[in-house]
Amino acid sequence: MPVAPFPHAGEIAALATASCWVVAVMAFESAGRRLGSLALNLIRLLVALVLLTAFSTLTRGVPLPLDASLHAWAWLGLSGLVGFTLGDLCLFRAFVVLGGRLSSLVMALVPLFTTLFGWLVLGERLTPTDLGGMGLVVGGVTFVVLERTVDANGERRHVSARGVLLALGGALGQALGLVLSKHGMGNYDAFAATQIRVISGAAGFAVLFLFIGWWPRTLAALRNGPGLGFATLGAFFGPFLGVGLSLVAVKYTLAGVAATLMALLPVLIIPPSILIRKERVTPRAVAGAVVAVGGAALLFV
Repeated sequence: MPVAPFPHAGEIAALATASCWVVAVMAFESAGRRLGSLALNLIRLLVALVLLTAFSTLTRGVPLPLDASLHAWAWLGLSGLVGFTLGDLCLFRAFVVLGGRLSSLVMALVPLFTTLFGWLVLGERLTPTDLGGMGLVVGGVTFVVLERTVDANGERRHVSARGVLLALGGALGQALGLVLSKHGMGNYDAFAATQIRVISGAAGFAVLFLFIGWWPRTLAALRNGPGLGFATLGAFFGPFLGVGLSLVAVKYTLAGVAATLMALLPVLIIPPSILIRKERVTPRAVAGAVVAVGGAALLFV
């Protein structure tokens, strides 16, 4: 594992990733209802590719990651297909079918899947303190989101089994994609590595759209101004900044630890849910948040 530039750099990057994903999830949920989840998947990757190309030109002096090794291109490309094309294909549909918060409940399984894949692929081992912290985070997050099944009118929401399965596919894709990214990235620049992942993911959707005849609908979606605005906002905080920071996180800490801190998303999304969507939060949700934050603190020990 590369030497971190400062103590807990990976853990801090993971927390920053979760914060970015709060904005991205809310933006993509709104964009998906206007553009359709399939069209949104490709549009946000194309927007992110433009942002990453501009960022790479400014920071590295080259627009494309042509200096990456064949090993990096192979594994990062595979992680892009697994994480973006397959995983997000499921997850973004789950946002529409199940909703952002309940999808986040299933996504709380990502740290467990990531730890398993990290052990199988990378041979990573967690300390007892790490395992205890992860357990508290996952337990607290689950407690929070399970409670949040009542809407602002006090009515209990129907939980779609299809939506849960879609979110589960998203969780598996994100976990495996994160571990494959770490394996392929090594000491390479995290944002350039993200660019390779985005190129691969976008290519995967482009081919898929050819087979299912979805290009006309995607081009039509580009004419939806509000939807495109939400997609651009989500792309900035999601596949550009959020995913870039997630690779910084796995570069400098264990993949399972990074994924656990990123799983704080359902806790961090509570304040904007209250302020923007006027959702209710009970003492149980607050208690779950406190447990999750306490578990996160253990991961910094």
